[in-house]
Amino acid sequence: ENKFTRVQGNSSVPVDVRIISSSSRNLEKQIENGDLRSDLFHRLAVVPLSINPLNMRREDIPELINMFVQQVCRMHSLPLLKLGEDAIAVLQAQEWPGNARQLRNAVERVIILSKDSQQNDGVISASMLPKDIGEVLPTTGDAEDTAQLMGLPLREAREVFERRYILAQIERFGGNISKTAQFVGMERSALHRKIKSLGL
Repeated sequence: ENKFTRVQGNSSVPVDVRIISSSSRNLEKQIENGDLRSDLFHRLAVVPLSINPLNMRREDIPELINMFVQQVCRMHSLPLLKLGEDAIAVLQAQEWPGNARQLRNAVERVIILSKDSQQNDGVISASMLPKDIGEVLPTTGDAEDTAQLMGLPLREAREVFERRYILAQIERFGGNISKTAQFVGMERSALHRKIKSLGL
């Protein structure tokens, strides 16, 4: 209607606006419970868009990271830094229950903590990520775990690493075998055989 009346007002105020609103709640349920007015919902829900959570569209994460890096560097007046492929892979494997906002906060934190590092050459590697973020790296584990691994024959040690590496990549791509195979450089059928042989 392009007009509204202020609370406790008598006259209409003309406006020309477009409203973009979002919610992570089940709005139909909110209406049923009486927590949301149905007339307000139907006025706002002209063109509803459903967006999957970030952990269901991990392929978007690298592009979002690059955008956030540019924003953060500009906001803090820093020279443009870059996250290396290994660091992006680690971030891509995270669950991100807070979606894009949580990812942006993590990127900002990584940049602020890494900006004065003399070893980065403008590129932030996975080894420079905060410990709580880097925990998903397919590493050999703690010192005791590493010692055990070093005590294995090459074939068994390689199998342990392959299992951890492939699990990390499958997690990174949200269980999508085709994308995992493409990234690790294997045919999809070969990756299926490898998964089966490793007992995954």
